[in-house]
Amino acid sequence: MKIIVNGNEEEVEQNINLLNYLADKKLEPAKLVVEYNQQIVKEDKFEEITLEAGDSLELLNFVGGG
Repeated sequence: MKIIVNGNEEEVEQNINLLNYLADKKLEPAKLVVEYNQQIVKEDKFEEITLEAGDSLELLNFVGGG
């Protein structure tokens, strides 16, 4: 199925939850801000959200530095 991630269409498996999607991408949930269908989602809710066709994700990764 297709979802939109940071403005780009992406193919993902059916019935994958947000936490597993992030793990597949090797992203650390604690270092991300996730917007799911225009709503900010807290890390403790990632496992509860099952991605569906047409969903939209914006993923912002914290980067250290100065």
